[in-house]
Amino acid sequence: MRRAGILMPIFSLPSPWGVGTMGAEARAFIDFLAAGGQSCWQILPVGPTGYGDSPYQSYSSFAGNPYLIDLDILAGWGLLEPEEYQSIDWGQDPQRVDYEALYRNRFDVLRLAVSRLGRGDKFEMRGTLWGADWLEDYALFMALKHKYGGVSWLEWPEEVRLREPAALKAAREELAGEIDFWKWVQHLFYAQWWDLKGYANEKGISILGDLPIYVALDSADVWAAPDQFQLDEAGRPTEVAGCPPDGFTADGQLWGNPLFDWEKMAEDGYSWWLKRIAWQFQICDTLRIDHFRGFDAYYAIPYGDETARNGRWRPGPGIGFFRAVDKVLGKRDIIAEDLGFLTPSVKKLLRATGYPGMKVLEFAFDSRDTGSDYLPHCYSPKCVVYAGTHDNDTIQGWMKSAPKKSVAYAKAYLRLSRREGWHWGMMRAAWASPADLAVMQFQDVLGLGSEARINTPSTLGGNWQWRALPGSFDEALAQRLYQEMQVYQRLPKRKRPAPRSKKTR
Repeated sequence: MRRAGILMPIFSLPSPWGVGTMGAEARAFIDFLAAGGQSCWQILPVGPTGYGDSPYQSYSSFAGNPYLIDLDILAGWGLLEPEEYQSIDWGQDPQRVDYEALYRNRFDVLRLAVSRLGRGDKFEMRGTLWGADWLEDYALFMALKHKYGGVSWLEWPEEVRLREPAALKAAREELAGEIDFWKWVQHLFYAQWWDLKGYANEKGISILGDLPIYVALDSADVWAAPDQFQLDEAGRPTEVAGCPPDGFTADGQLWGNPLFDWEKMAEDGYSWWLKRIAWQFQICDTLRIDHFRGFDAYYAIPYGDETARNGRWRPGPGIGFFRAVDKVLGKRDIIAEDLGFLTPSVKKLLRATGYPGMKVLEFAFDSRDTGSDYLPHCYSPKCVVYAGTHDNDTIQGWMKSAPKKSVAYAKAYLRLSRREGWHWGMMRAAWASPADLAVMQFQDVLGLGSEARINTPSTLGGNWQWRALPGSFDEALAQRLYQEMQVYQRLPKRKRPAPRSKKTR
């Protein structure tokens, strides 16, 4: 079935409280998607972010980001008084997330809310985390991180860093109150998330989630299960992840994530990974797995190197891993992020899994490539097409910054018109393509420029900050999207709901 969706990070939603949340604006966006004839909402990873604020470098593969908890909902549950958070300075620019302000203020507010649990409040659990085997380690990890001033677990005292049983027992006793706080924050997060996901599904909108292949070195995942990673006896990586030098980056990309010990993981049927994927399907309906080629072969860089130049390719787990996924979890709705240079073996692995891959229109018009697989006439139906992803410039930004020959080719191929906006022409090409699913960034639907770019890879600062302004989800825009979906036969099989209003607040 031909479908369409919109990529919109939760943190990019409008909100008076510094960052997008799972509150009223999220529901307004779902209403907008339904009114616009869309079938899915693609989000970025929702884990708690650390240094650099990237959702792809999280403290946990399982936990939810406390920043995304909606404060108005907590007030409605009787856990906060509005004046306790409305008087706080959450940042001066409604179009940018101020992470410093969030870090400085959000947890104090959440501690106040948690302190009131069980006092006749209106809070009821929607789903439960009791018994979730990741929660104990995550809560202890965060409590220890708080105790030691936020430094990486690699800098903790050796007995705690290496998880000596006596040291962990003493820490659990000493930090019992702090551990409970981090547990309750996760209960609040998932109570709100499962309410929101249920609302989306009721409106006919599926959630397309995103799973990074790697986890952050400074994470509960690595600290709690060091045997699953390529670490030395001191708990430090022997090699780390990244990408080799290419025509765009002379030094390659040094991501710094610890690498999996695939041989060790295979011994128990990849149980750690299976738990990780299974949990993601409690969060979303469809899952995009990032950096798919890393399952065929991964790039390993000596730990401590300052560039990726000295890395080498090593074999990944291959099809055996995905057969284990199918055997234990059944056939799941998974999308493979197969972008970049792909070897024949990567393409063979993708075919063997049966997963749809990705196409990005902004990659199609590279003046150095005259036979691009990213050109729409080359697509098979079994793929997902984007104009650009969160790692790319917006369409309008790309038209200004791309090489002149590439822009000229795009204008000729797509028959673009400045009068209606370059973005509509490029999005229309994606919707018209044979791809089963077409996903556009919301910034492109709005026709915004480079100021609305989500992330520029291999850079620090200024990323993961863009936010939509209140009133962005208006009826006229939803109507235009709906009409485009009619033309390109991407309407879902449901009755079109009426949009709520032109403004969400």
